[in-house]
Amino acid sequence: MPKQKSPTAAGNDHDATVGYEAQLWQMADALRGSMDAAEYKHVVLGLIFLKYISDAFEEQHAKLVAETAAGADPEDQDEYRTQNIFWVPPEARWAHIKAQAKQPTIGRLVDDAMARCDRCSRYPRQQYFRRSRVGRRLGLCFGGDCRRLTV
Repeated sequence: MPKQKSPTAAGNDHDATVGYEAQLWQMADALRGSMDAAEYKHVVLGLIFLKYISDAFEEQHAKLVAETAAGADPEDQDEYRTQNIFWVPPEARWAHIKAQAKQPTIGRLVDDAMARCDRCSRYPRQQYFRRSRVGRRLGLCFGGDCRRLTV
């Protein structure tokens, strides 16, 4: 009986091999450290959700900037809520976080961004990011800064 190919084999027509999967796994493992996978999922899913809402916000923001002559206001939260898009405060937007990524306070910055998004959401009691405190979970906060965060 011939040996079956594994589902990740290069000849598989169903899965596209991008080439950086191994590097992504290696970075994720380094980021996770000795954290339990059940806890780590909150970190990863929180970051993915923050990136998703920031991308959706930026797309709508670009449309509103193009429509400013027609009376659109790109900084009006209601412009986003009517489209069921999260309002993302300027200091919580992905471009701002990415620009600060090499700073030693990145954990606190991401935690603050998530807390601001929770406060600015249509349903602030929902607290979408409640369990995703990146800085606290990954030990990226220095000098006790994370303990001072409030949601």
